[in-house]
Amino acid sequence: MTTIRTLAAHEVIQLAYPRPPTERQEFGMAVGKSIDSTLSRYSHEFDQGRRPTVGAMNQFAAAALENELKDIDLSASASERARAKEQIAAVLQAFRKTEVFGLPRPRTRMILINERVGVYTQPDYWDRKGRIYEMKSYRALPPPADVVLQLRLFQLGFAGFETYLVCVNRHASPPDVTITPIPPITPGESVETLSQALRLGIENGREKILEYVDNLVVRYSV
Repeated sequence: MTTIRTLAAHEVIQLAYPRPPTERQEFGMAVGKSIDSTLSRYSHEFDQGRRPTVGAMNQFAAAALENELKDIDLSASASERARAKEQIAAVLQAFRKTEVFGLPRPRTRMILINERVGVYTQPDYWDRKGRIYEMKSYRALPPPADVVLQLRLFQLGFAGFETYLVCVNRHASPPDVTITPIPPITPGESVETLSQALRLGIENGREKILEYVDNLVVRYSV
């Protein structure tokens, strides 16, 4: 049996760019997570042939926000909650009009580096053919360093796929939507990203038996 160390792509990003969030940032992250979970659920339902209503999506998102705030033990005023739910509803409505709504989330793939470290990668959506999409509920253009790292990990996990960054800016009214193609990862960027993930995984990863991994494994050596 082969023992490796594993971590998720978001953990690599948090370790590479550690930033203890402020209370306001935590609130924004809770809003973002509620949007992500709602869109993931209802895009899946749409893909399965069901047609979710706007009301059902908004209701689910509002409950998701309350659960997120409860999980992180963060208090927010009634007016803050109301404004956030208005933002969320506007984002959901804008996203429903894009080509991405209704696409499924791909099954997680593992990047295996030097047979030592495995990084789980799962972008938000794919078209099952040759495109993957990562969605942000803020304007992430040009992509900041943490988003760049995230996208590169996804490009390594889904090698050969075209990569798109979807931004539905909840801070604009109405939310502006951009779907931006991301340039293919270069050989130098691949080595840099893999080396960074390898180091962080060796230092922080959890042990797992490679033979028990049931995800598609994409192997790299650096």
